[in-house]
Amino acid sequence: MYAIATLNQMSQSEFTAALGSIFENTPEIAHQAWLARPFENVPQLHQSMAAIVKSMDEAAQLKLICAHPDLGAKFKMAEASVQEQSTVGLDRLSATEYTHFQQLNQAYKNKFSFPFIIAVRNHTKDSILQAFGQRLENSKEAEQQQAIAEIIEIARWRLLLAVEPI
Repeated sequence: MYAIATLNQMSQSEFTAALGSIFENTPEIAHQAWLARPFENVPQLHQSMAAIVKSMDEAAQLKLICAHPDLGAKFKMAEASVQEQSTVGLDRLSATEYTHFQQLNQAYKNKFSFPFIIAVRNHTKDSILQAFGQRLENSKEAEQQQAIAEIIEIARWRLLLAVEPI
């Protein structure tokens, strides 16, 4: 864990190395956030990073969305994603559950052309499955906005785990 004071004293490259994984495979967000130092606390740091994401153009936001893995996937993914998915048992799906998740992931990607994103730490396996069904009814625009909101929430959790509270 990092102290906020330590993060504030880091060079831009050190800061980016420390927090570059907060947003899945997108260290540019931490790189830009460094410019807003000093941060008083984790919520302020999170707000700064979220503002960067919200100010990205649509292509950059889609790239960020597409950097996220499918839920329940059994391929290499960022360590933070592995840990998050394991909190609700997505790393221990039965064969039937795995097939169901893969079918939902594919249906979602077929409709929206990007992966289903949800802040799993706020859910259970059942509530994730319920959300899949509900969100498949949304428009692409609504889902893109929801995906960005979920990514920002995922980042909040990751920061809470990476930075000491004051």
